[in-house]
Amino acid sequence: MTDWSQLSHAYGSAQDIPGLLDAMSPDPHDDCWNELWSALCHQGAVFSASYAALPALADAARRWSPSERRQPLYLAGAIVAGIDRPDNGEDPYVSRATEIAEMRRLTEEALRDPGLTQDPLNYVQLLGTLLNFEGVEVWGEQIDGLNVEEYELPCPACEAENSIVFGEHGYFSTTDHLYMLQAPAKRFPLQPRDPAALQGLARRLHGRIHADGHPYLAHKLTYVFGTARCAECEAPFDIAEAVVARWGA
Repeated sequence: MTDWSQLSHAYGSAQDIPGLLDAMSPDPHDDCWNELWSALCHQGAVFSASYAALPALADAARRWSPSERRQPLYLAGAIVAGIDRPDNGEDPYVSRATEIAEMRRLTEEALRDPGLTQDPLNYVQLLGTLLNFEGVEVWGEQIDGLNVEEYELPCPACEAENSIVFGEHGYFSTTDHLYMLQAPAKRFPLQPRDPAALQGLARRLHGRIHADGHPYLAHKLTYVFGTARCAECEAPFDIAEAVVARWGA
């Protein structure tokens, strides 16, 4: 049995965590979710209590329907992917392998929910959660760029910050970060990757997203794995490589 008094979270002793876990419900607006996120995955940092909470999160996800289990899966996925880990060196992919394997299966089930074809926001979040449970670095979190439709990336050549835009506002790079309010004075079109040329993770994601009924997301993904030109020095660069360089460990 877990001795929560010997564990810690972002604000100190974890003695309050069992009560919060007992209060979990499928309602994403319940206050307990904000409190659990704040304590167990605070700005990406995780703690000894974070890993200890994984069995309860897995149990909730198991008991709830595919459309109801998203909140425990999202939190658990962020916890296992957290790179700011406790000082004891615990690796959740080793110490919590059983729970992670089960939540990976439960996430696969949730991704097959027919309602997600009309809900790209939660589809992308679940896809990122699955990548977290698989141990895929960077993209478990950064695949959410498909929802945001933008990455802020430094040019590898001159380090100028570029907005890489792909979606409602167009497909271009610019250093004018107010592009949503007015057309930028200088911008360069992005070059998407031919789907037939995608390899590895990009190929797997593109095929899955298409098969799951999200052709527009698959189209945006070809830009994420395409190339941009710096709007400052005009040097071309690989967008996905720049994403990994910025957010990789």
